[in-house]
This record gives sequence, C-alpha cells and structure tokens, in this order.
Amino acid sequence: MLYRASIGMIVFAAAALSMPSATRAFDDAIYPALTGQWTRAIVPGAVGQPPFDPAKPPGRGQEAPLTPEYQAKFERILADRAASGLGDVVSTTCLPPGMPMMMQAYEPMQITVLPDVTYILIDHIHESHRRIFTDGRAWPKTFQPSFTGYSIGKWIDEDGDGRFDVLEAETRYFKGPRFFDSSGIPLHEDGESVIGERIYLDKADRNLLHDEITVTDHALTRPWTVVKSYRRTLDPLADWPEFICNEQIPFVHIGNETYKLSPDGYLMPTRSQQPPPDLRYFSQPKK
Repeated sequence: MLYRASIGMIVFAAAALSMPSATRAFDDAIYPALTGQWTRAIVPGAVGQPPFDPAKPPGRGQEAPLTPEYQAKFERILADRAASGLGDVVSTTCLPPGMPMMMQAYEPMQITVLPDVTYILIDHIHESHRRIFTDGRAWPKTFQPSFTGYSIGKWIDEDGDGRFDVLEAETRYFKGPRFFDSSGIPLHEDGESVIGERIYLDKADRNLLHDEITVTDHALTRPWTVVKSYRRTLDPLADWPEFICNEQIPFVHIGNETYKLSPDGYLMPTRSQQPPPDLRYFSQPKK
C-alpha cells in the first residue's frame, strides 16, 4: 500500500514540475479538499448491484423515462435475464461500463484537483479514469469517441466566500453500447448523450460528496436527474483493491452470444437452450 501511494505521489509531483509556473503555484486553498478514498454511500435497505437512481428500487422500479423503442429494448433485456441470460450488459464481458454507469463507484474512487484538470480515478474494469478539463477550453472540433467520453468543467463559488464550492461538468462524445446500471437500462446507440454533473461536498458533513447527474439522451423522453453520494475515509493505510476483470468475471462473448467459463476451464451456456458457438474454423472430429 505504501508503495502504491509513493508511486502516486511521484507521478503527480513530476506532473506538477512539468507544468507552467503559474499552474505550479496555484492556490489549492480556494478549492474544496477532495483528497482521501471515496466509496459509494450505502442506501439503507438497498440490496444487490446499485441502481442508477439510488433513491429508487432497481430494474423497472427506476421508472426510467425511456422512449417506447428503448423501453421495449429494456423489456427484452429483462426477459433475457429471467431466462438466465446476461441481458447484454457489456461490463459482464470486461468492456468498460463508461459514463454514467462508472460513477456507481463499484471500487473506491480517488479525486485529484489541479487548476486545469480534475482527475477521477476508479480501478474497475480497465481502470475507469476521467479527466475533467477546467482550463477554459472549447469543445474539440475532432474527437475520438470513448466509453468515458470527453469532459469539460468549471469551478463555481456559489456563496461568494472566495472559495470554490461546486465543480460543474459536461461530458460528450461517447461510444457504446452503454447502460445506466447493471439491470440493463440502455442508453441510445447513437452515442450522442450529454451528461451534466454538479459535484460538491455536503455542507453539514465534509466527508460526504454528492454528484448530481443529469443525462440527456435520445433513448429518454426527458432529461433524467439523480444524485449519487460517496463517503470518505482519510486513512492513509486504506486498502485500494486491484480489480482484474478477467480474473473476476468468467464470461466470454463469442459472436452474438455470451457464454460462461466453468472453474475447470470449459465453456458453459448462460441460458437454457443456448446454441453452442460456431466452430467453422476448427477441425471437426470425424464421426
């Protein structure tokens, strides 16, 4: 643990030394203190994987404002789950969950604030790292879509006390498929989501962080807003678990089907009457 922490300190120190002098001398006292380890705040009575809206039950209980087309797609996913399938949620085969699902914080989250960029680091399925640029840049004219998207933000001093209180961010330029949560609520396939966020510390409890997320997406009939919360520990010896997706998730995606790898290394079906994979490129045993 001390080794990992030391490496992190060296990396960020080296980055700071390579920045212009104005950046190196930034007054961190005007920014909220977001150091430490943040974990998803547990909602009383919640069971299973966290839903997109922590205030509502998972699945249909989310009352997602889906268009008829995407509600039908969600119902097909739920039906597939009921038949012991996986519902096509891509993180089951080690593709990244992307935004906004990654902000469930399945693993502990670290936030590093610099004047030009805020880093959000989550070691979960290909290390879900975000950069929220706060240097006043415009949206790029060319871009490479990604599961995480491209984020631009700005710091706001809401109460006029000379200190920043809120990080407002907007994220665009996605690729998919992406889902709101592990129940399979889908986002639109066109990747044109616009995700707005307001990230701020709780005024009564400085070890509680809130992320107000608003998703505007062509799969929705209206923007969908939820508030996620995270609890902080400042323990320097807090564990930062390593999540190796291929060690944790025993699923393999072949063609249009997802199979399970058994403990003894054999391919297994994930639902009743599932067809086997196409073996056309393998030598077939002679009968």
